[in-house]
Amino acid sequence: MFDGFETRRATVQGAELNLRVGGVGPPVLLLHGFPQTHLAWHRVAPVLAERFTVVVPDLPGYGASRGLPATPEAYAKRNLAAIMAGLMAELGFDRFALAGHDRGGRIGYRLALDSPGTVTRFAPVDILPTVEVWDAMDWQAALGGYHWLLLAQPAPLPETLVGADGPGYVRHLIDRWAGHRDRLDPAAVEAYARAFADPDVVAAACADYRAGATLDVECDRADRAAGRRIDCPVLLVWARRYLRERRRRHLDVWRGWAEDVREVPLDCGHFVAEEAAEECAAALLTFFSGD
Repeated sequence: MFDGFETRRATVQGAELNLRVGGVGPPVLLLHGFPQTHLAWHRVAPVLAERFTVVVPDLPGYGASRGLPATPEAYAKRNLAAIMAGLMAELGFDRFALAGHDRGGRIGYRLALDSPGTVTRFAPVDILPTVEVWDAMDWQAALGGYHWLLLAQPAPLPETLVGADGPGYVRHLIDRWAGHRDRLDPAAVEAYARAFADPDVVAAACADYRAGATLDVECDRADRAAGRRIDCPVLLVWARRYLRERRRRHLDVWRGWAEDVREVPLDCGHFVAEEAAEECAAALLTFFSGD
């Protein structure tokens, strides 16, 4: 995986980040989601690297990245977005394109909102803004997305429950969310599961979701009330087998947050960059190229 990419370590605002960097050209930042690591992009990143300089970190607290205290304040997407912007600045990139899946997408839209002009093009992958998810939550959505409520519970309940078998919990989520389980590389799945054997990773994930139920919602509500919008083109790449249509079309939701929004729905489950790697890579390559 990641042939031709360089493995690096970088410390940014207290976060000790593990990352891969490869390719030549305009910069692109790829952010993974829960419960994965940067390996989620292992089939997409090499395609993009043919035309771009691609930066692929483990998010703070996930994979091999460490350094932050396991608090909602540290894992608020506003703070994580500032860390990602700092990482790119340290690499010499003040402006860059960004694709973020799941939690990485939430960091991405927060970065675009908080630092206008920094993100040139933004691709949220299989997500809606956090406040939109909470506002639409009913009992059916809560059953489907129960981890949002479980992991946000006060410590040490979710840490104890998930930590009893972190790798098993990760495999449970992958089986639950994947539309084409056989398309996920077994080595990547093993890496995701192995990471959650570390209590520090479990604690970071819980802090991430606690932030999502508190500080992140507050930021979203404030921006929505103030009419703040993402100032760059947005491409929503979403999975028909996971982010299903309910109440409002996903495109309409994102058009409430940005002026220029388009979409690419794909026939796969939640792990878009692995289950529909060729289609996802092609969509991002076209979008980031300005086409």
